[in-house]
Amino acid sequence: MVNLLYTELLKLKRSSMFFISLLGAIVSPVMVVMATYIHQPSTPFTELFHDTNLYTVGIIGVPLYAVVAAYLFNREYVEDTLKNLLTIPVSRLSFITSKLLLLLIWIMLLTFIAWVLTLLLGVLLHFEGLNAPLVLKSFTQFLIGGGFLFILSSPVILITLILKNYVPPIIFAIVVTLLNVMSGNSEDRGLFPWMAAVDIANDTLLPTYPPEFSYIAIAAVSLTGFTAAIAYFQKTDIH
Repeated sequence: MVNLLYTELLKLKRSSMFFISLLGAIVSPVMVVMATYIHQPSTPFTELFHDTNLYTVGIIGVPLYAVVAAYLFNREYVEDTLKNLLTIPVSRLSFITSKLLLLLIWIMLLTFIAWVLTLLLGVLLHFEGLNAPLVLKSFTQFLIGGGFLFILSSPVILITLILKNYVPPIIFAIVVTLLNVMSGNSEDRGLFPWMAAVDIANDTLLPTYPPEFSYIAIAAVSLTGFTAAIAYFQKTDIH
C-alpha cells in the first residue's frame, strides 16, 4: 500500500495537474476576499471565512475535485498501463485504496490552501474580528467541508471507472454545482447531499428537517458510490 501511494505521488510529480488544481483552489479565496474588500470592506472576518467556505465547498470545489478524481482514476486507462500494473502483481483493492488515499490528501491540501489564503489576504487587507477561537473554528469548518467533498466524490469515481472518460464525471459535477446554486435558497436544501455538506461545514443547517436527514443523504450517496465503484473495479475485465 505504501509503495502504491508513493508511486502515485511520483506520477503526480511529473504531471501538471497538481499545479492546475492549485490555481483552481485559490479562486474562491481570492474572488471572495477581493470582492468583499471592494464592496463591503467592513465585513467581519467570520463572514469572510463563511463566504469563502461556501464557495469552496458548494461551487468551486465540486467541479474542481471532480476533475482531480477523474484524473486519478482514469489516468491508467488513458495511458493504457493498468493491465501491465495489475500483473506485478498488485491487488485491485490495494490499487483503488491508494488512489482514494491520494485523492483525500489532495482534496484536503487544496482545502487547506484555500483556508490559508483567506486568512493571509484577510490579514493583509485589515479585515476585523480575527481571534484565536475563530481561526480554529474556521480551520475546522474548511476541513469538514473538504472531508465531505471527498466522501461525495464516490459517484464521480464510479462514473469514471465505468465510462473511462473525463467528460461524463465533469458533466455530472457541473450538474451538481448548478443544483447547489438552484437550491441555495430552498428550505429543502438539507436533503440534497452536496448542499447539506455546505450547511454542515458552515453550521447553517436549516431547521426544516432533523440534521440526521442530511447526514443520511450524504452517507447514502457516499456508501453507494464507493461500494459500487470497488465492486465494479474488482470484477471488470481489464483489456
